[in-house]
Amino acid sequence: MGSTNSTANFGFRTVEEEQRQGLVNEVFSSVAENYDLMNDLMSGGMHRLWKEAFINWLAPPKSATAYRHLDVAGGTGDIAMRVLAAANKDARSVLCDISGEMLRVGEKRARDNGYADRLSFVQGNAEALPFPDNSFDAYTIAFGIRNVTHIDIALQEAKRVLKRGGRFMCLEFSKVEVPVLDKVYDLFSFNIIPHLGQLTSGDRDSYQYLVESIRKFPPQEEFASMIGQAGFEQVKYRNLSGGIACMHSGWNL
Repeated sequence: MGSTNSTANFGFRTVEEEQRQGLVNEVFSSVAENYDLMNDLMSGGMHRLWKEAFINWLAPPKSATAYRHLDVAGGTGDIAMRVLAAANKDARSVLCDISGEMLRVGEKRARDNGYADRLSFVQGNAEALPFPDNSFDAYTIAFGIRNVTHIDIALQEAKRVLKRGGRFMCLEFSKVEVPVLDKVYDLFSFNIIPHLGQLTSGDRDSYQYLVESIRKFPPQEEFASMIGQAGFEQVKYRNLSGGIACMHSGWNL
């Protein structure tokens, strides 16, 4: 997990490694009530289409089967409920998030949308998941893994809790690979998003961190390599909107 003298990135800042998770928790505690609005601001509303593409690639089974899905850093339950909507009625999801505030918002959304009996909520850290080995058929994490301090450990944990034949999938902001679009997106990210965060929630700093965290996250090929190093096979990725976001897939074979 690193020594007590280790440092880590918190956006563009360098902080003591053991302090980083607490700082990240403060960000998501602050934005929990406005999390879905935050995603709209961060993506210009495109996150809804990206999540649809993500679920389509995951392709949860529609035939009767005891499908168990884990959504890590699942926030307000958006991905988990989309998985359950796409899967058969016997499918069950567990949402695991380190933030109690985010879980409370998610639990309310699940009740309001009729998923309370199929979706359970567990507070836990992606680096030390509170589940036995070989527990799930699918593991998803959307817009969450860049906030993990030790991504390599989180990937190892994902593999541990997946059954043989289980699938890992990640949706995350990534490196724009289209000329001109990358410059436009940088201008939007650094000049507009923090300002909108201030206007909508009075919290510029959290949005500033979120923008910066995207730039510190490994680009597509590097992250795909990390997934392979964790032991996953058939690792692939698909860019969305020119690389503004990217979906990664791997199998525990």
